[in-house]
Amino acid sequence: GLALGLWRRQAALEAAREDEEEKELRQRFMAPPVSGLRELRRRRRELRSRMELLIMETQAEVCRALADLDPGASFAVDSWERKEGGGGISCVLQDGEVFEKAGVNVSVVSGFLSEEAARQMRSRGKSLKAKDGKLPFCAMGVSSVIHPKNPHVPTMHFNYRYFEIEEADGTKQWWFGGGTDLTPTYLNEEDAVHFHKTLKEACDKHDLKLYPKYKKWCDDYFYIKHRGERRGIGGIFFDDVDSPSKEEVFQFVKSCAKAVVPCYIPIVKKHCHDSFTPEEKLWQQLRRGRYVEFNLVYDRGTKFGLLTPGSRIESILMSLPLTARWEYMHNPPESSKEAEILEVLRNPKDWVH
Repeated sequence: GLALGLWRRQAALEAAREDEEEKELRQRFMAPPVSGLRELRRRRRELRSRMELLIMETQAEVCRALADLDPGASFAVDSWERKEGGGGISCVLQDGEVFEKAGVNVSVVSGFLSEEAARQMRSRGKSLKAKDGKLPFCAMGVSSVIHPKNPHVPTMHFNYRYFEIEEADGTKQWWFGGGTDLTPTYLNEEDAVHFHKTLKEACDKHDLKLYPKYKKWCDDYFYIKHRGERRGIGGIFFDDVDSPSKEEVFQFVKSCAKAVVPCYIPIVKKHCHDSFTPEEKLWQQLRRGRYVEFNLVYDRGTKFGLLTPGSRIESILMSLPLTARWEYMHNPPESSKEAEILEVLRNPKDWVH
């Protein structure tokens, strides 16, 4: 009887602790997670669950930091489901005092890869063996694009994601991808150094070779071929990373995700009240046009989203600015502030040495 009483008390304490934990998690996130808190807790040692918790935490952290800077505006929080499996949470702020548009999305989707998406992956060197023409997959990530109103505050983008595919013989292929990059309208060297240094510190905790490698990858990836210039002043970017081990890559991705707020928020605080001219605003709109060109023509994530059946187009195109402009044959005067940023976009710089 005594043992049973102890067991009951233990079980009651356990249940109370779980409820408390659930309440705390609920308050920490912007919305309930796609997989459900109970399910995440039940599988909390599995990497998939830990990654989902990380992307939920990152979303909440970034949204709160942005909302603190733009108290008049608020995030519309939109949870959605995908009939093929999974869903997501889109948090979008529009027309604030500081941010013209800021979106932070989480998606956790599963199902079968479309033929088109599988082809895109095979073209990157993945050998995928389908069973009856089907490839079960699971993909999750957090992605964000922040377009401020003031031309002296840069646009920022980050994305961290995990992918798993089960092949015909049951073996699982997995990899991580992601990055954080900055797109200023005008060059501020001090900001560029702060941004890159913060990302370098996150990488250096894991391996000193990572920052130079992923910085170069970022400069190469965000290249608008038809313009001969980069989308911005870079940062870090990586994809298909599956070594040294799942745990080590996860810890690295976690460090990068935790660096998002410190690498960007101080820059916003510093410039969000700077005065600007109509000419500077016009230049910002023209640079935004380039941003749109890259995202629609070259971006792998946008392409994958548009090719995945049942994907949510509104969330995929959230990265596009509220306003942008294309002017015929626009060339800034030589030795102007506008020409200065173009020079860096054509010839990437080393910001940390």
